[in-house]
Amino acid sequence: MSREHDAQVADRVEAALKENTIIGMNTLLCELSEDAELSQPFRFEQQMRLRHGVYQHGQEIGQRKKNEAERRRQQLIRGGIIV
Repeated sequence: MSREHDAQVADRVEAALKENTIIGMNTLLCELSEDAELSQPFRFEQQMRLRHGVYQHGQEIGQRKKNEAERRRQQLIRGGIIV
């Protein structure tokens, strides 16, 4: 349980969150599960950050799809008639 290792892990988590890809965040979640050098509280904290990132990513994708569907609907309906 070195502070240097903890700092490296925290940096990797931060980078994965900034990258904002499900694959990257999930891969790191799995890696942290197998990292025997981490204390349980620190591992849990970092994994929760990643889980929250995965959740936020899903919310963003859902909102984007909803917005795209509304734009398509607006394009189809002009002046109250379907074009």
